[in-house]
Amino acid sequence: MRHDTIEVLLADDDLGDVDLTIEAITETKEPLHLNVVHDGVEVMAYLRREGAHRHAERPDLVLLDLNMPKKDGREVLRELKADPLLCCIPVVVLTTSDSETDIETAYRLGASCYITKPVGLERFTHVVRCIMDFWFTIVQLPCRGT
Repeated sequence: MRHDTIEVLLADDDLGDVDLTIEAITETKEPLHLNVVHDGVEVMAYLRREGAHRHAERPDLVLLDLNMPKKDGREVLRELKADPLLCCIPVVVLTTSDSETDIETAYRLGASCYITKPVGLERFTHVVRCIMDFWFTIVQLPCRGT
């Protein structure tokens, strides 16, 4: 079941990368609503609709950076995929790390895919647009549920 607006949660503490992602997403054809959180604790609060996020929409997709404060992306991924209410949400790891260990760990923890952030505005924008095109025009996503 497709909703009118696609909900995307961007978890990244690098404000420059957040701005680039927002710029790339606003140029997509799909009706997207982007929410941004800046650390792993806030990611989980958002997903569990706790505190300031009690009215948050369940995201159709999470874009997750690995290197965040308070709780890193690996911990978030482990916790998210262990939660039966959240485990079906696709998670795209979008990070600067190209470490084989990080890649293997992310997939072992349940990442849907792993993408290393490219250098340069044009390449970064292209990658984000490809992510959006793939996840929202080709892939069939699970129903958001409650």
